[in-house]
Amino acid sequence: MNTKTAQKSCMTLNIDNYKAFIEQVREDPKAGQVQFSAKTEWRDGTITRTVARDREILADEPEALGGQDSAADPVELLLASLTSCVSIGLVTHAANQGIDFDDFEIEITGALDLRGYLGLDEDTRPGYTSIDYTVRVKSDADRDTLENLLSNAEQHSPMFDNILNGVPLNSTLEVI
Repeated sequence: MNTKTAQKSCMTLNIDNYKAFIEQVREDPKAGQVQFSAKTEWRDGTITRTVARDREILADEPEALGGQDSAADPVELLLASLTSCVSIGLVTHAANQGIDFDDFEIEITGALDLRGYLGLDEDTRPGYTSIDYTVRVKSDADRDTLENLLSNAEQHSPMFDNILNGVPLNSTLEVI
């Protein structure tokens, strides 16, 4: 876990804004209908630059896959998206219940059979075959409370749902 001595707290989350938004959506369900977008541009080789809102995300492949290993691989970014989303859910559910953490971390591993990605075996899928993660929490809350927080975070996590249940994908090619 983080060895820094800086004090961290779930209570720094702006819970008033969070609760106000819940009420807004409760009163007007259309307020909860949102879209997120991003734009990815190819840089060079296997390097890409994605802009989401005004945030930049770089991606690259490891050297063995032809990249320069200058940034996280897209499959690593998927793992980071999942653990970030579950982390945010944990903090949000904890703060909403007045529970604080001294610290927590999530360690995640995804198993891939690269024969699918490399086109060497048509029966092997190119994506993850399994994803496993461990949540390590330091808190005064009891184990049952922490398990309930994790369960709620997973149940309400968009990334957890996207990975577990899939989502329809549509693509369009425009030749420029």
